[in-house]
Amino acid sequence: MYESRCGVCCNSCERKEAVHCTGCLTMEKPFWGGECQVKSCCQERGLNHCGECEEFPCEVLSSMGADQGFDPTIKIEQCRKWAEEEK
Repeated sequence: MYESRCGVCCNSCERKEAVHCTGCLTMEKPFWGGECQVKSCCQERGLNHCGECEEFPCEVLSSMGADQGFDPTIKIEQCRKWAEEEK
């Protein structure tokens, strides 16, 4: 079962409780109050997560968090795994 739109494994996130995040699947807006391009894109396309998209992996997902020092390939691989599990 997928936990996010972008491939973050929310159930194992160390910051989840500290920022009162219930995950993008259940929250209208991200915990930081802005807009998540990935969440919006998936919802507009009717996708559960990025791995279901024909354009996967797109530039938005591939660069998400990189400017903050996060490795986007971890999320990309998770989305691939979820997509394979759905087959």
